[in-house]
Amino acid sequence: MIINRGGDLHKEYFVSYMNLIMNAMECSVEKAKDVTFQRLFKNNPKKLGVTSYQEFLLAYEELQKT
Repeated sequence: MIINRGGDLHKEYFVSYMNLIMNAMECSVEKAKDVTFQRLFKNNPKKLGVTSYQEFLLAYEELQKT
């Protein structure tokens, strides 16, 4: 997946992405978080910017509650 680095990614994007991972891989929220972090951030929280990383964490928290 190609991501335009010109803008920040929002919580809704990460919720959708992690839901897709969970459905495709039949895995837990924690595993989806790890896969997303590795694939999109390349294990570097600064890769897509501070705002995108914060939104990623908010999405993870939201998914944990469901």
